[in-house]
Amino acid sequence: MPVAVEADIHSGLPAFTIVGLPDAAVQESRERVRAALVNSGFDFPLRRITVNLAPADLRKAGPGFDLGLAAALLAASGQITPESLAGRALCGELGLDGSLRPVRGAIVIADAARRAGCRGLVLPRDNESEAALVAGIDVTGADSLTQLVRDLTGEAELARHDCDATALLATPLGGGHDMSDVRGQHGAKRALEIAAAGGHNLLMIGPPGAGKSMLARRVPTILPPLSLEEALETTRVHSVAGLLGGRPLVTRRPFRAPHHSTSAPGLVGGGRGPSPGEVSLALNGVLFLDELSEFVRPALEALRQPLEEGVVEISRAQRAASFPARFMLIAATNPCPCGHAGDARRDCSCHPVAVARHQSKLSGPLLDRIDLVIRVEMPTRGQLADEKAESDSLAIRTRVVRARSVQARRLASCGRRCNAEMRAAQLRGLCDLDESALGALADARERIGLSMRGHDRALRVARTIADLAGSPRILREHATEALSYRDHRGGRQLSGAAA
Repeated sequence: MPVAVEADIHSGLPAFTIVGLPDAAVQESRERVRAALVNSGFDFPLRRITVNLAPADLRKAGPGFDLGLAAALLAASGQITPESLAGRALCGELGLDGSLRPVRGAIVIADAARRAGCRGLVLPRDNESEAALVAGIDVTGADSLTQLVRDLTGEAELARHDCDATALLATPLGGGHDMSDVRGQHGAKRALEIAAAGGHNLLMIGPPGAGKSMLARRVPTILPPLSLEEALETTRVHSVAGLLGGRPLVTRRPFRAPHHSTSAPGLVGGGRGPSPGEVSLALNGVLFLDELSEFVRPALEALRQPLEEGVVEISRAQRAASFPARFMLIAATNPCPCGHAGDARRDCSCHPVAVARHQSKLSGPLLDRIDLVIRVEMPTRGQLADEKAESDSLAIRTRVVRARSVQARRLASCGRRCNAEMRAAQLRGLCDLDESALGALADARERIGLSMRGHDRALRVARTIADLAGSPRILREHATEALSYRDHRGGRQLSGAAA
């Protein structure tokens, strides 16, 4: 939100008051601004100073107002002309020596300044590359308050900064994990390829040490590269959260793996701010929830709306916020507390009551929003010793990219990016099924009690399988494979494993 800084200086006992719902960080800026002005060689008026941050009913937070406050005081005291500030937005935290320190959300600030009609934006040097990603506004970076004043007075003009986002995205990713590191697990790799090709959610159930986490951490290596639109969208969220780490642009798909002790606000967002949670930080990437059944129930149930809508709506007394939450959920869990229910090599030592309690942590509505559920078994000795070359991430990614390009052409008219984002009305018009595939889906509704949401999710997965196969129509084998990932849903799969 654009904030106008108004300064008034008049006779009276020396005082410095900031009004307009400032938080503690903004109130403390009085001392930072005072020290920065004096230590930079400017006069600090020893009179009654009132600064208003408008609109007055919007709570102001953070140290980014320091630079605007200092410039307003310099203009009000006649040390610079108010006309030199016309059409410019200022943002930055001041050090006591007048140096400028970076702030969060520079790309969002630049976009807001452009929409507010500002022709230029001045912020700390460390933020200029990130802010310059926004077209339509002149972005300049300064190292200190003195540099800004010299620019405003015409002594030394600050250089306009440009940043080529396309060139940043073209930088080779290199290194990291690869699917060829995983021995065996061909069924799990197939399911992950389908999930990546259509943007579907997936749950892996299996004993400890079967390779669930190893598989999940390699999912980003088989996903398509970020498009420019996705990269900018993800950068906005990470910038606000302060996670860019000096990078101007997010060039890799995020992979977030929060600990199972994470609370509901930590997972979906919230707090006094409110601030984005893990589902938003995983935007256009992967959210990996290991030990899914160990997460607290409120946190898991809070995932239901983001998984369905792709957005998180948070309302607080002071403000409401909407955070994007389009991500792939990859989850892993053990079938029981000891982890060996259904394991052919080791017997389960859990009491049936403990197994039931473990399974009940994953509610039916949550499981119904997961597109694929697979059983991951311990690899055999032969699979571990097999020297035959495994499919690497590049080969799988090539097939995934090909399937995604087919989906992009099909969904271009409705503004969707992949099959997982299709709405129910679009499914009817874009999923061409032959008679045998229709029959398989109808049988599944009766045989395994498939809900209408489950039916639509199975249809999306079948469409993805057909895209991977290069088939314009969904055939019976595509529908059958899609249903195989839902045939043993939730408690039924876990119970069957325990039995």
